[in-house]
Amino acid sequence: MRRKGRDIDGVLLLDKPRGITSNAALQFAKRLLNARKAGHTGSLDPLATGLLPLCFGEATKVSGFLLDADKEYAVTARLGEKTASGDADGPVVLSRPVPVLGESDIQQALRRFTGPIVQIPPMYSALKVEGQPLYKLARQGVEVERAARPVTIFDLVLEAQRENELDLIVRCSKGTYVRTLVEDIGETLGCGAHVVALRRLRSGPFALDRAYTPEQLEEFSMQNALDQTLLPVESALVDWPCVELTDDAAFFVRRGQSVFAPTTLEPGWVRLSTPQHEFLGVGQVLEDGRVAPRRLLRQTP
Repeated sequence: MRRKGRDIDGVLLLDKPRGITSNAALQFAKRLLNARKAGHTGSLDPLATGLLPLCFGEATKVSGFLLDADKEYAVTARLGEKTASGDADGPVVLSRPVPVLGESDIQQALRRFTGPIVQIPPMYSALKVEGQPLYKLARQGVEVERAARPVTIFDLVLEAQRENELDLIVRCSKGTYVRTLVEDIGETLGCGAHVVALRRLRSGPFALDRAYTPEQLEEFSMQNALDQTLLPVESALVDWPCVELTDDAAFFVRRGQSVFAPTTLEPGWVRLSTPQHEFLGVGQVLEDGRVAPRRLLRQTP
């Protein structure tokens, strides 16, 4: 049975508001665009706001690469209170006095979490154990053992300090739990902490200043100009090297065959285009110098 909606391709940068899930935000945009196929590129907690890239149509073929991209967040941590969920949506489970902290004390703590670190995923997360999301188990009062995961904190900057709150900028690798990072910083400072505000500023090549709020999207919709908000599929991969194929090579790549292309690139992922700069999809440079097609876009008639 054919799904309802339009075949529409592109990336929409949404400024997700607080209080809704990423999936609810996706469904809102999907209905507004009347799109047949859509997906997001990594969840934001309901408490979190900010950049949520949404992929439509053929752009869903590259959404996984955005999921793997580095991220940047602005976060406000409240010291002295630990909550069940690690953020303000959960009940306070432990309160401790906040010691007198100078900037040097905080900077020393932040340095401990800069670079490669190991995190234990929180129970209040979408990570699944035996097919069951952890947050569902957590709501039942069940706690299970979670394996530690390596992540990288590229930058951890103290923006402001108040009596019991810290404003931080976090630039990190995929898979980083900012709630866990804040909790660990709180423990290092001896008083515990939780997230009271979280805003995603960047995801891969995309920045928040190019994102639209739901209200702005509704205005575009009323003007029948909503399609103008979509970025081309290849915008998700602009940081990648591009291999421009000859017309003959593009012909064979479109049929799933690997080709030799004039490139001195190291083995790895690349964008593929024709001499006319038409984006073909994602390929991989192999050890022998050939370029293999991996995820190609649908050919337009």
